[in-house]
Amino acid sequence: MAKKKSKLAKRAAELEAAVAGLFTGTPAKKTKKRRKAKKAKVVKAAKKAVKKTVKKVVKKVVKKAKKAKKAKRKTKKR
Repeated sequence: MAKKKSKLAKRAAELEAAVAGLFTGTPAKKTKKRRKAKKAKVVKAAKKAVKKTVKKVVKKVVKKAKKAKKAKRKTKKR
């Protein structure tokens, strides 16, 4: 089984091929687009959505607590 190249080694090889292509006139071969950026965007969006829902829930809880406190005070005064 062939040893897997590190990302840095792959990138270095790509750049080397591109520079060699400049001198020889042959175009560099196209490389696959990296998918990690897309994955990161999805994670970021998910985090944002979770944050938003947590904020909503906290707001609701605080509102309920205030309402309960107010109701408690009303019953105490009577």
